Amino acid sequence: MDLIKTLKSCSQPWQKSSTRARTLFIAAGLSVGAIVPVYAGATLQNPTSSTKPELISQNQKPLELTLVSYAVTKEAYSKIIPLFVKKWKQERKQDVTFRESYGGSGSQTRAVIDGLEADVVALALGQDVNQIQKAGLIGSGWEKKAPNNAIVTKSVVALVTRKGNPKQIRDWNDLVKPGVSVITANPKTSGGARWNFLGLWGSVTQSGGNDTKALDYVSKVYKNTPVLPKDAREASDTFYKRNQGDVLLNYENEEILAKQKGESDNTVVIPQVNVSIDAPVAVVDKVVDKRGTRQVAEAFVKFLFTPEAQREFTKVGFRSVNSTVAGETQKQFPKVGKLYTVSNFGGWDAVQKKFFADGTVFDKIQGGRR
Repeated sequence: MDLIKTLKSCSQPWQKSSTRARTLFIAAGLSVGAIVPVYAGATLQNPTSSTKPELISQNQKPLELTLVSYAVTKEAYSKIIPLFVKKWKQERKQDVTFRESYGGSGSQTRAVIDGLEADVVALALGQDVNQIQKAGLIGSGWEKKAPNNAIVTKSVVALVTRKGNPKQIRDWNDLVKPGVSVITANPKTSGGARWNFLGLWGSVTQSGGNDTKALDYVSKVYKNTPVLPKDAREASDTFYKRNQGDVLLNYENEEILAKQKGESDNTVVIPQVNVSIDAPVAVVDKVVDKRGTRQVAEAFVKFLFTPEAQREFTKVGFRSVNSTVAGETQKQFPKVGKLYTVSNFGGWDAVQKKFFADGTVFDKIQGGRR
């Protein structure tokens, strides 16, 4: 009986902690199942398993990192994390476990701000990281604390047509043809749709046109857009599952991955004037300092830029930010004649203020659709 009482008393802190964590994730709009623990690259399905981690010494206790990222990166991180875990153990004689959370970049950003304790965030927009910084969780100058200004993957906007490209979509200009139905998400609510918008706008301004011509062109495209789903996933479902639209604006890497999985046989067109979809990674300073995980979190972020990790990103459709790997894989990706970035628009704060804040450019375009 004494032993039973002791076991019950020991279990109470875990029960309270588990209940508190479950409540937090539900409040943040995430399912508890979205958090996937990884130990030495293997998913831990049963915390009561008899398998125990091997401790090298009592001074090298296992550490746990939480990675919060956007949904489409999951395939890559499933390969990258075990590589890092193995490398860290070999070099530091210490076990590292990972908890991973994947979802829409915007919802992930809100979850972190609302209390989901991420050691590392890998999101779709620099603007999302900026929001976490403004919430006081990430220090200023986060872009300079990782290689390549913290941009860990690249992609471009793809024009996805029906099989055989029956509407003969070849470039941006074809999106304003009469009778062409375009599917893209709402940039007021979707990060991916903001990249699409910059692709549309920049196709004019980065080819010699001015803002007046860009506004005219982009307004015509959105008049050819029958619906504006709230996020990129819903936009893809509208195109693929509901069979609406003649062309879908999507990330190139998503289409590559869909073809690898046998989920798409549609035609993909990569415009020759395109925006570089730059996705950042950052250490969440307030969390790593609280948990004592800064050293391993920073090492993990640095590892993401190595050829070893970058090759895994390219395997699922991302364009590499590592020059060696980019050279190795250049034949896998259509060449883009002119590639511009968000910096050509003044950065994300300027983009938000000009295009997506209430009463600005996109709201005016929306008014013209009604």
